[in-house]
Amino acid sequence: MSAHEIAQPMTARKAGALTGRAEVPGDKSISHRALIFGAMAVGETRITGLLEGQDVLDTARAMQAFGAVVTQHGAGSWSVNGVGVGGFTEPADVIDCGNSGTGVRLIMGTMATTPMTATFTGDASLRKRPMGRVTEPLSLFGTMAFGRQGGRLPMTVVGAANPVPVRYALPVASAQVKSAVLLAGLNAPGQTVVIEREPTRDHSERMLLGFGAALTVEKTSAGNVITLTGQPELRPQNVAVPRDPSSAAFPVCAALIVENSDVFVPGVSQNLTRNGLYLTLVEMGADIEFQNPRTEGGEPVADLRVRFSGNMQGIEVPPERAPSMIDEYPILSVVAACATGRTVMRGVKELRVKESDRIDAMARGLEACGVRIEEDEDTLIVHGMGAGQVPGGATCAVHLDHRIAMSFLVLGMAAKKPVSIDDASPIVTSFPIFEGLMKGLGASLSRDNH
Repeated sequence: MSAHEIAQPMTARKAGALTGRAEVPGDKSISHRALIFGAMAVGETRITGLLEGQDVLDTARAMQAFGAVVTQHGAGSWSVNGVGVGGFTEPADVIDCGNSGTGVRLIMGTMATTPMTATFTGDASLRKRPMGRVTEPLSLFGTMAFGRQGGRLPMTVVGAANPVPVRYALPVASAQVKSAVLLAGLNAPGQTVVIEREPTRDHSERMLLGFGAALTVEKTSAGNVITLTGQPELRPQNVAVPRDPSSAAFPVCAALIVENSDVFVPGVSQNLTRNGLYLTLVEMGADIEFQNPRTEGGEPVADLRVRFSGNMQGIEVPPERAPSMIDEYPILSVVAACATGRTVMRGVKELRVKESDRIDAMARGLEACGVRIEEDEDTLIVHGMGAGQVPGGATCAVHLDHRIAMSFLVLGMAAKKPVSIDDASPIVTSFPIFEGLMKGLGASLSRDNH
C-alpha cells in the first residue's frame, strides 16, 4: 500500500536532555469517529484538531466514497456534510483502509445495516488481522461478509436489507467491536444492547450522545450494559479533538528515560478508559505533573509536565488495566527496560492481534538490545536494567507497526549504543510529525538511506 511501499530505515542515538514543548497530534480514535458520525448526521459537522495521519485520511476518503462531502479547510480543520443514518450510497470502488483496524471495523459497522455491498482491503499488516470478531456480531443484524480464509481482508460486506436489533455480550474487551455493533444498531429498529464485562474506551458512547442518539449506560454485576435506540436523526456538531494520549506516550516516556529531560505536553486526553499507561508510570515512580485539568470536546484533558525519572521501579501491572492502555504496552516495555527490577504485564494477549504480534515484536527487539525478557501467550515480563544501562546496538524489525517503530526509536535515545529500526514509514499512520517533534526536543534521529 502507498504508505509502506518503500522501507525507510531510521536510527536513534543517545540524546542529551530532551526539553521544550511537545504538541502531539489529535486523538486518533476520536478523529475516526468524528468523521464517521459527521457522515451519519444530517447537515454540517465542523471538526478542529483532527489527526491528519494516514489512518484518518483513509477514513475521510471512505466517508466520501459512501456519499458524504468531506472538506479540509486548514491544518486540523475539516467539515463533513453528512447523509443521515441509513443514507449511505454504495461505493463505486474498493474501500482501502490502509493500516487502520479501527477505521475498517467501524466503517463495516456503519454500513452493515444499510442494503448495499462494499468491499474492503488494506495494507499487508491490516490484511493479516482478524475481522471475524466484527463480522460475527454484525451477522446477527442480518449482514453477510465474505473474506479470505480466517475472516481476513479483502472482504465484501453485504448490508442487511431488513436489519433486526441485537443483544450482544462482547467476548473480548474491544472498543472496536463494541463500536461496530453500536454503529450498526443506529440503522436497526428498536434497541440494540451491548454488554461489556470489562470497560473499554468510551469515545463512541460519548460522541453518540453528543450527536443526539438515545443511549444509556448501566453499570451492573455483568458489566456495562449499553442500550442504543435505533433510527435516530443525528444532529451535526462542532467537535474539538483532544490530543492523543497514545501519541503523547512517546515524548512522555522519552523524557522519563533520557537524563535531565524536562518536557511539557499540553492538552492531552485524560479519558479514564485511556489513561492506564499514565497511572502505571506514576506507580513506577515517574515524575509527571498533571496541570490545568479541564474538559474539551466532551473529553477530560490536562497539561503534562514530565521530568527525567532515574529511579523508576518495575511493578506488576494489574491485568484489568489492559483495556485502558492496550496500545501503550510497547512503549511501557521500553520504560520497564530502563527501570530497576521486573515489570510484569499480564492479560495482554490482545496485543498478539494488533498491527503486529506486539508481544513478540517487543520481546525480540528488546532481547536484541540486551534486555532479558520472559513471555507467554498472555504475559510479557521485562527485567529492567536501570537508567542508562540498556546496551542497545541492534536493528529491530517493526513488522509494519507504527507503535513498535516509535517505541524502539525512543529506546535508542536512552540506550548506550544506537538503536535502528528496519522501517519508519508506518509512523505516518498515527503520528506524522513524530520525527520533527522529537528532533525539536533534542532527539538524535537519522534516516539511513542506503
